[in-house]
Amino acid sequence: FTLFVVTGATTMKTVFINSAKTILFILVLSLHQINHLYSFTNAVSIKMSTNTVLRSVKQILPATPKHWVGDGFNVHPVFANKAFTEEVSPFLMFDYAPPKHFPALKEGQEPRGVGQHPHRGFETVTIAFKGEVEHADSVGNRDTIKAGDVQWMTAGRGIIHQEFHSEEFSKKGGDFEMCQLWVNLPKEHKMVKPTYQPILKGDIPQVGIHDISVKNGEGECSAENAVGNVRVIAGSFDGRIGPASTFSPVELWDVTLEKESTIELPFPENYNCILFVRRGNVAIIGKDGTEKNVGPQGVALTERDGSAVRLRSSSRDTSLLVMAGLPLEEPIAARGPFVMNTWDEIRKANVDFMSGNFGQ
Repeated sequence: FTLFVVTGATTMKTVFINSAKTILFILVLSLHQINHLYSFTNAVSIKMSTNTVLRSVKQILPATPKHWVGDGFNVHPVFANKAFTEEVSPFLMFDYAPPKHFPALKEGQEPRGVGQHPHRGFETVTIAFKGEVEHADSVGNRDTIKAGDVQWMTAGRGIIHQEFHSEEFSKKGGDFEMCQLWVNLPKEHKMVKPTYQPILKGDIPQVGIHDISVKNGEGECSAENAVGNVRVIAGSFDGRIGPASTFSPVELWDVTLEKESTIELPFPENYNCILFVRRGNVAIIGKDGTEKNVGPQGVALTERDGSAVRLRSSSRDTSLLVMAGLPLEEPIAARGPFVMNTWDEIRKANVDFMSGNFGQ
């Protein structure tokens, strides 16, 4: 396949061509500067302090218009103009494909998805809610993730991969819902060897969560009076540690609330914390009692001014993706599928890719 690049000050179009099909893969990216380094290799156990200080909401980002990535992923670019900024660090960008029905492929039709393309300098995290995705990459990993599974790919010094609807899903068709989050790598780890973590649904701890009335002593915490659960993909919640290995402190929780309730989610005060509403509606309650409402596919960015986020669910089927982590505070140079610290490193990534010295 061949890579053609058309660059502007902050945007580019990257077209990947392979023998099977032509795919237009458009990434709209921003560049901002940040300044410090922190490296992390083990999960930090987070527990609620007895002196809880509630975080306030910095900004609510409404749902964004959808666009196609390849022909298999119709996504909301969730972070919008906050992508690749210090405000969402250590995260970079986040695409969410809401539930969509795909008919079964007819005989001779090729699978839907995104063909071979490169990455360097960060990690991609794909969470399957409905449907199946097949992954294959240049270092020999081949895998299919199904509903509830997660794939955590570290591009590091460079990898070439492809993502398509699985053969089985393509034959039958069905409802499809996925998301992909890009996690930045600290400077000292940007050129690590590419790795792949297949995380199965059964390997992700699921922890019951309780209304604050119970947490404050008005009843006993038990599975019977839980109002929902937290799937701990990375980091920890209530003493349970997620299976994902990370290079900096990252919390990634898939939260489901089955009842109308008010809960608190604890975080270190120096972490960025982002809440994405997959479905339902929530109100985030600040330290002064004010409420900020977040609707479906909306995002709340919180201030780093407290040790917990308090939220109230107003529906019986609310789902959130909670992303938190220590900001890297390093320069970000981002262009297309490469995220490094300097523009010289971006140019080197393009040269390495075009010369074939890539993805090993």
